[in-house]
Amino acid sequence: MLDHVFTDAIGALRDTVESALLERQAFEERFQADVLLGDLTWETSYALPGEGSPPRTRADITLDWPTWAQTAYRSWYIGEPLDEPPRIEVEIVFRVQRLATAPDPRPFLSVLPLESSPIGSERLYRSGPTVETIHDHDLEAVEYAIEVSYDGSYDLDESVLADGSELDEHFSSMGGWIASTLVRLGDLTFEFLPPEDSQA
Repeated sequence: MLDHVFTDAIGALRDTVESALLERQAFEERFQADVLLGDLTWETSYALPGEGSPPRTRADITLDWPTWAQTAYRSWYIGEPLDEPPRIEVEIVFRVQRLATAPDPRPFLSVLPLESSPIGSERLYRSGPTVETIHDHDLEAVEYAIEVSYDGSYDLDESVLADGSELDEHFSSMGGWIASTLVRLGDLTFEFLPPEDSQA
C-alpha cells in the first residue's frame, strides 16, 4: 500500500463515513492523476442505506492534492524547512435527484447549514444551489435534481505530517455530519420518480 499523507487522509475520511453506516456507491469511486499538471484527485459518493439505484439523495466527496502540495510535502519529508504547509482541497456536494417536478431551493437550503463540521481547525463553506433539468429527445423535461456544494481546504501542519493518526481525529466528525445532512434532505417532501431498478 502506498504510504503517503494524501492516501492517509483518504483512508481517514472513508473510515469516518463508513462508520456512520453510509453506503459507498461502488462504481462512483475514482482516483485520478493529471498527467500534465501532476495533481491527484480522489472522488467517491455515499448514500443512505436502502435508497435504491440511483439513490434519491447522495453526497459526492472530492479531495484534491495539487502539485505544489506534493512539492511542499517532499521538502518536509527530506528535512527541508516548510515555508507553507501542504493543503488538501475538499469539496462535498449534497445532491437530491430523480425529482418529478422542478424543486423550490428554499426548503432545500433551510436544512443545510452555512458551514460544515470542523476538519481540524478548518471548515467547509456552503455555495448557492444548482438546479438541473434533464430533457428527453423531444426536449420535454423528464427529471430534475438540485445540489449544493461545501468547499474549503485542510492544511497539513508539521504535527499532522509527523503523526498521521491526527488525521483520524481531525476527520472524525465528518461522517456523522454527512449522514445527518443526508437524513435531513431525505425528510424533505419532494416528489420523486421511481428508482431505475424498479422500472420495467
